[in-house]
Order: sequence, then C-alpha cells, then structure tokens
Amino acid sequence: MEETKESLTFKGVAERLTLGITRILENMPGVVDVRFVEKEPAEKRSLLSWEQKNTCILPEDLRDFYLTTDGFTLTWSVKLDNECVPLGCMMINSVSTLCPLLQSVSLFSLPNAPSLADLDWEEDGAESGRGRAPAAPHFDSRSRIFELHSCGVNGKVCLVYKNCTTGVVAQQSEIWFLDRSLCWHLLTATFTSYYRLMITHLGLPEWQYAFTPYGPSPQAKQWASLYQPLTFSSELNFADPAGDSHLNKLDPTKAFKGKAKVPVLKKKQSTPCSLGSTAKSQSSAVRHHSGGKR
Repeated sequence: MEETKESLTFKGVAERLTLGITRILENMPGVVDVRFVEKEPAEKRSLLSWEQKNTCILPEDLRDFYLTTDGFTLTWSVKLDNECVPLGCMMINSVSTLCPLLQSVSLFSLPNAPSLADLDWEEDGAESGRGRAPAAPHFDSRSRIFELHSCGVNGKVCLVYKNCTTGVVAQQSEIWFLDRSLCWHLLTATFTSYYRLMITHLGLPEWQYAFTPYGPSPQAKQWASLYQPLTFSSELNFADPAGDSHLNKLDPTKAFKGKAKVPVLKKKQSTPCSLGSTAKSQSSAVRHHSGGKR
C-alpha cells in the first residue's frame, strides 16, 4: 500500500511538472514511445556547492526546480514506415552537469591557440548601434555562461550572467540561445518562462530558431506545422503579418518572364518563275556581250 501511495504521489508530481504534456503527446496521431525520466530532487548542499564554485547565485525559480527534480528529460518518437524515429526532446541538465560553456584553459594548450573569446572583437560603440536589442553575452570574463541543454548539433541553451566582475558574485541571469554560427539570441528573462516555452513547443527539433531572424529549417517547419499548428501559425503571424519576412519572396511573373525576342527578317524565297526569268536575262546578256565582241 505504501509503495502504491508513493507511486501515485510521484505520478501527481510528474503530472504537474510536465504540465500534462505526456497525455497530450500520447493522444497525438503517430506519436509513440513517450518517455519521462524520473529523477530525485537535488540536495541543497549541491546547490550551495555549485554557487560557491562558480561565484553565481542560482535564480529562485531554477533553484526551486532543482529542489523538485535534479534535471528534466522527456523524449518522444513518431512512427514512420513501421519504424520509430526519435523526434521531440525536452531536457534540462542536472546540477552536476550545469557546466560552464567556456572551460578553463589547460596548461598543455598552446599559448596562441584560438578560443571563443577571440570572437568578442566588436567594440561597445558597435553594440550600442543595434538599437533596443539587448546586449549579447561575451565569451570572455565579462559573462559567465552555463549550459542548460545541448540541442545536439543545432546549438546550446545557456544560463547567462552578464556584466560580471572577477571575484564578485553574479546574481542577474537570463536564458540565451547560442546557434550554430555562434550568434546569441535572447529567449527569456527567467527560467520559468523558458520552461513553459520548451513544453509549449513539445521539444520539437530547432524550436529555438523560431526566436532567431532566420527561423527553423524547412524540415523543422514541416514537423511544427504537423504537431504544433496553432503555435506555428501564430509565430509566423508575429514575425510578419504577410508570412515569414526572412524568406526570399519569389514573384513568378517576373522570375519566369521571357525576354522579348528580336524579330528575325526572313529572306524571300525566289519562285520558279522568277528563277526562269532571271536565267533568261542572264543568257541574253551573255549573247549581247559576245555579239559586241564580234
């Protein structure tokens, strides 16, 4: 009986933790193998140890999340041609794997070896020229970046502390997305908002690219239109009322319009009658010329 009560209690916690998304996925057509990994809560001393080690204060909502479950993993697949194809993945790293994006330089590395810090070549004046866009994180000591989720080959979702000073505890954090081209894109200001976005987008491939100027790939858009039609259509309308403003707009009337052809003058073909008259005139001219010589 006690084991049954514990299982029911954890099931209720898992239901609230996933916001009921598991039941929604299981009722979707073609969705199979919905898996939610059960994890124990993190210990307070592990959170304090992380903060002391990284000189950062975890945001309150992320701290409460870790005290409920030490990480989050929910995956699901689709059935195509009698084969299960992994598609959705929602993941939050545990406290032990919430590691800095920039690892410390090894003693055995070359002194002039390139690093991500070399990408911070822009001056402050160039950053202020972007208008109201928030200042992007830096790869050097001015920012402290920790990996919340490695999105495979699509990028990384990071917990970012900006405007950091060496030896001073950082407190203000944001959630940013680092894409494949190593460009930063702000996702949310709080972890709770990011968590809701992750659940809303069902962990579909490249869903973070909906918050970038160029958007997801065509294949990812097809998956989104199939399993997330309402959110997908609203994101398109939010980006551009007439559609995706970052897609090349093709005008068929102009692209496939043929060039004006220059009319070719056709030579008049001579008729047999004209050929006969021409031959007679030429023969008479020859006779007249020969007669003059005599």
